[in-house]
Amino acid sequence: MAEEKQSAPVQSARVLIVGLVAVIVLLGIIVIVQAVTSSAAPVVEEGKVDALANSRDECVVCHRRTTPGIVEQYSHSTMAAAEVLCRDCHEVQPDYPGATEHEGTYVLASPTAAMCEECHSTEVAQFNQSRHALPAYVAYAGAQDLPPDLLEMYEAIPEGTFNPDRARNALFQIEGPAITRFACENCHNIGRPAEDGSVGQCQKCHLRHEFSMEQARKPETCNACHIGPDHPQWEIYQESPHGIAYLTGGDDWNWEAEAGTLTVSDFPAPTCATCHFSGFGATGTTHDVGDRLTWYLFAPISERRPGWQDNKVRMQAVCQECHNDNFIGDFYEAADAATERVNEWVVESREIVAPLQENNLLTEEPFDEPIDFTFFNLWHHWGRTAKFGVWMQGPDYVQWHGAYEILNDLAELREMTAARLEEAGIEVEEAGQ
Repeated sequence: MAEEKQSAPVQSARVLIVGLVAVIVLLGIIVIVQAVTSSAAPVVEEGKVDALANSRDECVVCHRRTTPGIVEQYSHSTMAAAEVLCRDCHEVQPDYPGATEHEGTYVLASPTAAMCEECHSTEVAQFNQSRHALPAYVAYAGAQDLPPDLLEMYEAIPEGTFNPDRARNALFQIEGPAITRFACENCHNIGRPAEDGSVGQCQKCHLRHEFSMEQARKPETCNACHIGPDHPQWEIYQESPHGIAYLTGGDDWNWEAEAGTLTVSDFPAPTCATCHFSGFGATGTTHDVGDRLTWYLFAPISERRPGWQDNKVRMQAVCQECHNDNFIGDFYEAADAATERVNEWVVESREIVAPLQENNLLTEEPFDEPIDFTFFNLWHHWGRTAKFGVWMQGPDYVQWHGAYEILNDLAELREMTAARLEEAGIEVEEAGQ
Protein backbone atom coordinates (compact mmCIF):
# COMPACT_ATOMS: atom_id res chain seq x y z
CA MET A 1 0.00 0.00 0.00
CA ALA A 2 2.89 2.33 0.76
CA GLU A 3 4.31 1.79 -2.73
CA GLU A 4 0.93 2.54 -4.32
CA LYS A 5 0.67 5.76 -2.28
CA GLN A 6 4.14 6.79 -3.38
CA SER A 7 3.44 6.14 -7.09
CA ALA A 8 0.38 8.40 -7.33
CA PRO A 9 2.32 11.68 -7.19
CA VAL A 10 4.82 10.31 -9.66
CA GLN A 11 2.09 9.38 -12.08
CA SER A 12 0.55 12.84 -11.75
CA ALA A 13 3.92 14.42 -12.50
CA ARG A 14 4.35 12.25 -15.54
CA VAL A 15 0.94 13.24 -16.87
CA LEU A 16 1.76 16.90 -16.31
CA ILE A 17 5.08 16.59 -18.12
CA VAL A 18 3.50 14.76 -21.06
CA GLY A 19 0.81 17.42 -21.25
CA LEU A 20 3.36 20.21 -21.23
CA VAL A 21 5.38 18.52 -23.97
CA ALA A 22 2.26 18.08 -26.06
CA VAL A 23 1.38 21.77 -25.69
CA ILE A 24 4.92 22.83 -26.63
CA VAL A 25 4.89 20.57 -29.69
CA LEU A 26 1.48 21.89 -30.72
CA LEU A 27 2.63 25.49 -30.33
CA GLY A 28 5.73 24.72 -32.40
CA ILE A 29 3.62 23.24 -35.17
CA ILE A 30 1.39 26.32 -35.17
CA VAL A 31 4.40 28.65 -35.42
CA ILE A 32 5.87 26.63 -38.30
CA VAL A 33 2.56 26.60 -40.18
CA GLN A 34 2.15 30.35 -39.71
CA ALA A 35 5.70 30.96 -40.94
CA VAL A 36 5.21 28.80 -44.03
CA THR A 37 1.80 30.31 -44.74
CA SER A 38 3.01 33.88 -44.37
CA SER A 39 6.03 33.28 -46.59
CA ALA A 40 3.88 31.74 -49.29
CA ALA A 41 1.22 34.44 -49.18
CA PRO A 42 1.40 37.16 -51.86
CA VAL A 43 2.96 40.37 -50.64
CA VAL A 44 0.90 43.46 -51.43
CA GLU A 45 2.97 46.61 -51.54
CA GLU A 46 2.02 49.10 -48.87
CA GLY A 47 -0.44 51.69 -50.18
CA LYS A 48 -1.57 49.53 -53.12
CA VAL A 49 -5.13 48.31 -53.33
CA ASP A 50 -6.18 45.23 -55.29
CA ALA A 51 -9.21 46.65 -57.10
CA LEU A 52 -10.01 43.26 -58.63
CA ALA A 53 -9.75 41.22 -55.44
CA ASN A 54 -13.47 40.39 -55.40
CA SER A 55 -14.13 40.73 -59.13
CA ARG A 56 -16.36 38.18 -60.79
CA ASP A 57 -15.96 39.73 -64.23
CA GLU A 58 -15.60 36.89 -66.74
CA CYS A 59 -12.45 38.46 -68.30
CA VAL A 60 -10.80 38.70 -64.89
CA VAL A 61 -11.84 35.22 -63.81
CA CYS A 62 -10.57 33.60 -67.01
CA HIS A 63 -7.33 35.54 -67.22
CA ARG A 64 -6.50 34.88 -63.58
CA ARG A 65 -5.97 31.30 -64.83
CA THR A 66 -4.41 31.95 -68.24
CA THR A 67 -2.37 35.16 -67.82
CA PRO A 68 -2.34 35.94 -64.09
CA GLY A 69 0.50 38.46 -64.44
CA ILE A 70 -1.66 40.79 -66.52
CA VAL A 71 -4.52 40.63 -64.01
CA GLU A 72 -2.09 41.26 -61.15
CA GLN A 73 -0.71 44.34 -62.90
CA TYR A 74 -4.09 45.75 -63.82
CA SER A 75 -5.57 45.10 -60.39
CA HIS A 76 -3.24 47.72 -58.88
CA SER A 77 -3.83 50.36 -61.57
CA THR A 78 -5.75 53.60 -61.16
CA MET A 79 -7.84 52.52 -64.16
CA ALA A 80 -9.03 49.40 -62.37
CA ALA A 81 -9.71 51.51 -59.28
CA ALA A 82 -11.84 53.78 -61.50
CA GLU A 83 -13.81 50.67 -62.55
CA VAL A 84 -12.58 50.69 -66.13
CA LEU A 85 -13.24 47.17 -67.39
CA CYS A 86 -11.03 45.09 -69.66
CA ARG A 87 -13.71 45.22 -72.35
CA ASP A 88 -13.79 49.03 -72.22
CA CYS A 89 -10.36 49.07 -73.85
CA HIS A 90 -10.27 45.77 -75.73
CA GLU A 91 -13.78 44.94 -76.95
CA VAL A 92 -14.85 46.24 -80.40
CA GLN A 93 -17.44 45.57 -83.08
CA PRO A 94 -16.87 42.56 -85.37
CA ASP A 95 -16.07 44.82 -88.35
CA TYR A 96 -13.61 47.03 -86.45
CA PRO A 97 -10.20 47.19 -88.18
CA GLY A 98 -7.87 44.66 -86.62
CA ALA A 99 -10.60 42.92 -84.59
CA THR A 100 -10.04 39.30 -83.57
CA GLU A 101 -12.72 36.84 -82.45
CA HIS A 102 -12.23 35.92 -78.80
CA GLU A 103 -14.49 33.91 -76.52
CA GLY A 104 -17.74 34.90 -78.23
CA THR A 105 -16.82 38.55 -78.76
CA TYR A 106 -14.33 40.63 -80.76
CA VAL A 107 -11.28 42.33 -79.31
CA LEU A 108 -8.15 44.28 -80.12
CA ALA A 109 -5.19 42.42 -78.66
CA SER A 110 -3.42 45.77 -78.33
CA PRO A 111 -5.80 48.72 -77.91
CA THR A 112 -5.05 51.67 -80.18
CA ALA A 113 -4.81 55.37 -79.41
CA ALA A 114 -8.45 55.62 -80.52
CA MET A 115 -9.37 53.56 -77.46
CA CYS A 116 -7.28 55.77 -75.17
CA GLU A 117 -8.82 58.86 -76.74
CA GLU A 118 -12.23 57.93 -75.38
CA CYS A 119 -11.06 59.10 -71.95
CA HIS A 120 -7.81 60.95 -72.71
CA SER A 121 -8.74 63.18 -75.65
CA THR A 122 -6.50 66.09 -74.66
CA GLU A 123 -3.46 63.88 -74.19
CA VAL A 124 -3.98 62.16 -77.54
CA ALA A 125 -4.45 65.49 -79.34
CA GLN A 126 -1.21 66.80 -77.84
CA PHE A 127 0.60 63.59 -78.71
CA ASN A 128 -0.59 63.80 -82.33
CA GLN A 129 1.21 67.15 -82.67
CA SER A 130 4.46 65.80 -81.27
CA ARG A 131 7.72 64.38 -82.50
CA HIS A 132 6.67 61.08 -80.96
CA ALA A 133 3.71 60.78 -83.36
CA LEU A 134 3.94 60.48 -87.15
CA PRO A 135 7.42 62.08 -87.43
CA ALA A 136 8.87 59.17 -85.44
CA TYR A 137 7.31 56.64 -87.81
CA VAL A 138 8.13 58.58 -90.98
CA ALA A 139 11.79 58.78 -89.91
CA TYR A 140 12.22 55.14 -90.91
CA ALA A 141 9.21 54.34 -93.11
CA GLY A 142 8.87 57.54 -95.12
CA ALA A 143 5.64 59.41 -95.80
CA GLN A 144 4.94 58.10 -99.29
CA ASP A 145 2.44 55.48 -98.11
CA LEU A 146 0.50 57.68 -95.68
CA PRO A 147 -3.19 58.14 -96.61
CA PRO A 148 -4.22 61.75 -97.35
CA ASP A 149 -5.63 62.44 -93.88
CA LEU A 150 -2.49 61.24 -92.12
CA LEU A 151 -0.24 63.04 -94.58
CA GLU A 152 -2.13 66.23 -93.77
CA MET A 153 -1.69 65.52 -90.05
CA TYR A 154 2.03 64.94 -90.57
CA GLU A 155 2.52 68.17 -92.51
CA ALA A 156 0.76 70.14 -89.77
CA ILE A 157 3.32 69.00 -87.18
CA PRO A 158 6.42 71.21 -86.80
CA GLU A 159 8.72 68.25 -87.48
CA GLY A 160 6.60 67.41 -90.54
CA THR A 161 7.17 70.81 -92.11
CA PHE A 162 10.87 70.60 -91.20
CA ASN A 163 11.26 67.29 -93.06
CA PRO A 164 9.76 68.09 -96.47
CA ASP A 165 11.64 65.32 -98.33
CA ARG A 166 9.76 62.64 -96.35
CA ALA A 167 12.66 60.29 -97.04
CA ARG A 168 12.61 56.68 -95.94
CA ASN A 169 15.64 55.96 -93.80
CA ALA A 170 18.28 54.39 -96.04
CA LEU A 171 19.69 52.21 -93.28
CA PHE A 172 16.22 50.79 -92.65
CA GLN A 173 16.10 49.58 -96.24
CA ILE A 174 19.64 48.23 -96.23
CA GLU A 175 19.33 46.29 -92.98
CA GLY A 176 15.99 44.68 -93.86
CA PRO A 177 13.04 43.49 -91.74
CA ALA A 178 14.89 40.67 -89.99
CA ILE A 179 16.94 43.33 -88.18
CA THR A 180 14.72 46.42 -88.18
CA ARG A 181 11.88 44.65 -86.37
CA PHE A 182 14.16 44.61 -83.33
CA ALA A 183 15.92 47.90 -84.10
CA CYS A 184 14.40 50.99 -85.75
CA GLU A 185 10.81 49.81 -85.52
CA ASN A 186 10.98 48.97 -81.84
CA CYS A 187 11.29 52.64 -80.89
CA HIS A 188 9.97 54.54 -83.89
CA ASN A 189 6.69 52.62 -83.89
CA ILE A 190 5.63 54.87 -81.04
CA GLY A 191 4.18 56.92 -83.92
CA ARG A 192 3.02 54.11 -86.17
CA PRO A 193 -0.51 54.42 -87.62
CA ALA A 194 -2.92 51.71 -86.53
CA GLU A 195 -5.43 49.92 -88.76
CA ASP A 196 -8.23 52.12 -87.45
CA GLY A 197 -6.41 55.29 -88.58
CA SER A 198 -5.35 56.45 -85.14
CA VAL A 199 -1.69 57.21 -84.51
CA GLY A 200 0.71 56.06 -81.86
CA GLN A 201 1.34 53.39 -79.26
CA CYS A 202 0.68 54.87 -75.83
CA GLN A 203 2.03 51.72 -74.18
CA LYS A 204 5.56 52.63 -75.29
CA CYS A 205 5.65 55.09 -72.38
CA HIS A 206 2.76 53.84 -70.23
CA LEU A 207 3.60 50.17 -69.87
CA ARG A 208 0.67 47.76 -69.70
CA HIS A 209 -1.21 46.87 -67.59
CA GLU A 210 -0.46 48.78 -64.43
CA PHE A 211 -0.12 52.18 -66.16
CA SER A 212 1.97 53.36 -63.23
CA MET A 213 2.48 57.10 -62.76
CA GLU A 214 5.85 56.38 -61.18
CA GLN A 215 6.99 54.27 -64.11
CA ALA A 216 6.00 56.93 -66.67
CA ARG A 217 7.81 59.64 -64.70
CA LYS A 218 11.09 57.81 -64.13
CA PRO A 219 13.89 58.41 -66.67
CA GLU A 220 14.56 54.69 -67.07
CA THR A 221 11.39 54.56 -69.18
CA CYS A 222 12.79 57.10 -71.64
CA ASN A 223 16.05 55.14 -71.57
CA ALA A 224 14.33 52.44 -73.66
CA CYS A 225 14.82 54.58 -76.77
CA HIS A 226 16.84 57.67 -75.85
CA ILE A 227 20.17 55.93 -75.53
CA GLY A 228 23.18 55.19 -77.72
CA PRO A 229 25.54 57.15 -79.98
CA ASP A 230 22.97 59.17 -81.90
CA HIS A 231 20.82 60.39 -78.98
CA PRO A 232 22.37 59.42 -75.64
CA GLN A 233 20.00 61.39 -73.45
CA TRP A 234 19.96 58.66 -70.79
CA GLU A 235 23.74 58.60 -70.49
CA ILE A 236 23.94 62.40 -70.51
CA TYR A 237 21.26 62.67 -67.82
CA GLN A 238 23.14 60.30 -65.54
CA GLU A 239 26.24 62.51 -65.48
CA SER A 240 24.32 65.78 -65.22
CA PRO A 241 23.60 67.50 -61.88
CA HIS A 242 19.92 66.65 -62.34
CA GLY A 243 20.67 62.98 -62.93
CA ILE A 244 23.03 62.77 -59.96
CA ALA A 245 20.30 64.21 -57.73
CA TYR A 246 17.87 61.58 -59.02
CA LEU A 247 20.28 58.65 -58.71
CA THR A 248 21.27 59.56 -55.16
CA GLY A 249 17.95 60.77 -53.76
CA GLY A 250 15.15 59.76 -56.10
CA ASP A 251 13.92 56.95 -53.87
CA ASP A 252 12.44 59.57 -51.57
CA TRP A 253 10.63 61.61 -54.24
CA ASN A 254 6.83 61.71 -54.51
CA TRP A 255 6.35 59.65 -57.66
CA GLU A 256 2.60 59.28 -57.22
CA ALA A 257 1.85 63.01 -56.84
CA GLU A 258 -1.31 64.18 -58.57
CA ALA A 259 -0.66 65.18 -62.19
CA GLY A 260 -0.49 68.92 -62.78
CA THR A 261 0.33 69.73 -59.17
CA LEU A 262 4.03 68.89 -58.99
CA THR A 263 6.33 71.13 -56.98
CA VAL A 264 9.95 71.06 -55.81
CA SER A 265 8.71 69.31 -52.67
CA ASP A 266 7.69 66.36 -54.86
CA PHE A 267 10.69 66.56 -57.22
CA PRO A 268 13.73 68.42 -55.84
CA ALA A 269 15.40 67.94 -59.25
CA PRO A 270 13.89 67.22 -62.67
CA THR A 271 13.58 63.99 -64.61
CA CYS A 272 12.90 63.78 -68.35
CA ALA A 273 9.17 63.97 -67.65
CA THR A 274 9.51 67.02 -65.40
CA CYS A 275 11.15 69.09 -68.14
CA HIS A 276 9.25 67.79 -71.16
CA PHE A 277 5.79 66.68 -69.98
CA SER A 278 4.81 67.36 -66.39
CA GLY A 279 2.77 70.22 -65.06
CA PHE A 280 5.38 71.93 -62.90
CA GLY A 281 5.34 75.43 -61.48
CA ALA A 282 3.64 77.78 -63.96
CA THR A 283 3.91 75.30 -66.85
CA GLY A 284 0.99 73.00 -67.60
CA THR A 285 1.08 69.31 -68.42
CA THR A 286 1.57 68.29 -72.06
CA HIS A 287 2.04 65.16 -74.16
CA ASP A 288 3.84 67.10 -76.91
CA VAL A 289 7.52 66.40 -76.27
CA GLY A 290 8.56 69.44 -78.36
CA ASP A 291 6.27 71.90 -76.61
CA ARG A 292 9.12 73.45 -74.58
CA LEU A 293 12.04 73.12 -77.03
CA THR A 294 13.66 75.99 -78.92
CA TRP A 295 15.80 74.08 -81.48
CA TYR A 296 15.50 71.09 -83.77
CA LEU A 297 18.50 69.46 -82.12
CA PHE A 298 18.03 66.17 -83.98
CA ALA A 299 18.67 67.80 -87.38
CA PRO A 300 22.06 67.87 -89.16
CA ILE A 301 22.02 71.66 -88.98
CA SER A 302 19.76 72.79 -86.17
CA GLU A 303 17.22 75.53 -86.78
CA ARG A 304 14.83 77.32 -84.45
CA ARG A 305 11.42 75.74 -83.99
CA PRO A 306 8.26 77.62 -84.98
CA GLY A 307 7.08 79.55 -81.95
CA TRP A 308 10.36 78.87 -80.17
CA GLN A 309 9.98 82.00 -78.06
CA ASP A 310 6.78 80.65 -76.49
CA ASN A 311 8.38 77.23 -76.04
CA LYS A 312 11.26 78.92 -74.25
CA VAL A 313 8.92 80.66 -71.83
CA ARG A 314 7.27 77.34 -70.91
CA MET A 315 10.57 75.54 -70.37
CA GLN A 316 12.10 78.39 -68.40
CA ALA A 317 9.07 78.46 -66.12
CA VAL A 318 10.07 74.94 -65.10
CA CYS A 319 13.70 76.02 -64.59
CA GLN A 320 12.60 79.01 -62.48
CA GLU A 321 11.28 76.71 -59.77
CA CYS A 322 14.93 76.13 -58.78
CA HIS A 323 17.12 78.64 -60.69
CA ASN A 324 17.17 82.43 -60.87
CA ASP A 325 16.66 84.41 -64.08
CA ASN A 326 20.34 85.36 -64.41
CA PHE A 327 21.46 81.75 -64.29
CA ILE A 328 18.81 80.67 -66.79
CA GLY A 329 19.50 83.56 -69.17
CA ASP A 330 23.25 82.95 -69.14
CA PHE A 331 22.74 79.23 -69.69
CA TYR A 332 20.45 79.72 -72.70
CA GLU A 333 22.80 82.27 -74.27
CA ALA A 334 25.78 79.93 -73.91
CA ALA A 335 23.83 76.84 -75.10
CA ASP A 336 22.59 78.74 -78.17
CA ALA A 337 26.18 79.66 -79.03
CA ALA A 338 27.36 76.06 -78.63
CA THR A 339 24.53 74.81 -80.87
CA GLU A 340 25.54 77.30 -83.56
CA ARG A 341 29.17 76.19 -83.26
CA VAL A 342 28.21 72.58 -83.95
CA ASN A 343 26.16 73.83 -86.92
CA GLU A 344 29.31 75.48 -88.29
CA TRP A 345 31.24 72.21 -88.13
CA VAL A 346 28.48 70.38 -89.99
CA VAL A 347 28.45 73.09 -92.66
CA GLU A 348 32.23 72.68 -92.92
CA SER A 349 31.83 68.93 -93.46
CA ARG A 350 29.47 69.62 -96.35
CA GLU A 351 31.92 72.06 -97.88
CA ILE A 352 34.69 69.46 -97.65
CA VAL A 353 32.78 66.79 -99.62
CA ALA A 354 31.12 69.24 -102.02
CA PRO A 355 33.91 68.92 -104.66
CA LEU A 356 33.37 65.14 -104.73
CA GLN A 357 29.65 65.65 -105.34
CA GLU A 358 30.25 68.35 -107.96
CA ASN A 359 32.65 66.08 -109.87
CA ASN A 360 30.50 62.94 -109.54
CA LEU A 361 33.12 61.20 -107.44
CA LEU A 362 30.57 59.83 -104.96
CA THR A 363 28.18 57.01 -105.82
CA GLU A 364 24.45 57.61 -105.64
CA GLU A 365 23.95 54.63 -103.35
CA PRO A 366 23.98 55.49 -99.63
CA PHE A 367 26.33 53.75 -97.23
CA ASP A 368 28.28 51.83 -99.85
CA GLU A 369 31.73 53.30 -99.09
CA PRO A 370 33.58 54.44 -95.95
CA ILE A 371 33.26 58.16 -96.63
CA ASP A 372 29.45 57.84 -96.43
CA PHE A 373 29.67 56.53 -92.88
CA THR A 374 32.17 59.15 -91.76
CA PHE A 375 30.08 61.96 -93.23
CA PHE A 376 26.92 60.58 -91.61
CA ASN A 377 28.48 59.89 -88.22
CA LEU A 378 29.81 63.44 -87.96
CA TRP A 379 26.35 64.97 -87.67
CA HIS A 380 24.11 62.04 -86.77
CA HIS A 381 26.22 60.69 -83.92
CA TRP A 382 28.70 63.28 -82.72
CA GLY A 383 26.95 66.50 -83.75
CA ARG A 384 23.67 65.53 -82.15
CA THR A 385 25.41 64.12 -79.08
CA ALA A 386 27.32 67.37 -78.56
CA LYS A 387 24.14 69.44 -78.81
CA PHE A 388 22.16 67.18 -76.50
CA GLY A 389 25.07 67.22 -74.06
CA VAL A 390 25.09 71.02 -74.06
CA TRP A 391 21.41 71.41 -73.29
CA MET A 392 21.28 68.55 -70.76
CA GLN A 393 24.58 69.47 -69.09
CA GLY A 394 26.67 66.38 -69.79
CA PRO A 395 30.26 67.63 -70.25
CA ASP A 396 31.79 64.29 -71.27
CA TYR A 397 29.27 63.97 -74.08
CA VAL A 398 29.84 67.51 -75.28
CA GLN A 399 33.60 66.95 -75.36
CA TRP A 400 34.82 63.37 -75.91
CA HIS A 401 31.67 61.86 -77.40
CA GLY A 402 30.86 65.05 -79.30
CA ALA A 403 33.26 67.83 -80.25
CA TYR A 404 36.37 65.63 -80.28
CA GLU A 405 34.74 63.07 -82.58
CA ILE A 406 33.51 65.84 -84.89
CA LEU A 407 37.03 67.22 -85.25
CA ASN A 408 38.36 63.71 -85.84
CA ASP A 409 35.82 63.08 -88.62
CA LEU A 410 36.53 66.47 -90.20
CA ALA A 411 40.20 65.49 -90.44
CA GLU A 412 39.27 62.13 -91.99
CA LEU A 413 36.92 63.76 -94.48
CA ARG A 414 39.64 66.18 -95.60
CA GLU A 415 42.05 63.28 -96.13
CA MET A 416 39.50 61.11 -97.94
CA THR A 417 38.40 63.97 -100.17
CA ALA A 418 41.95 65.00 -101.05
CA ALA A 419 42.92 61.43 -101.91
CA ARG A 420 39.92 60.95 -104.19
CA LEU A 421 40.44 64.30 -105.91
CA GLU A 422 44.09 63.50 -106.48
CA GLU A 423 43.19 60.10 -107.89
CA ALA A 424 40.79 61.79 -110.30
CA GLY A 425 43.47 64.33 -111.32
CA ILE A 426 41.54 67.31 -109.94
CA GLU A 427 43.55 70.06 -108.32
CA VAL A 428 42.49 70.86 -104.79
CA GLU A 429 42.56 74.59 -105.48
CA GLU A 430 40.30 74.14 -108.51
CA ALA A 431 37.87 72.23 -106.32
CA GLY A 432 37.56 75.17 -103.97
CA GLN A 433 39.55 73.59 -101.14
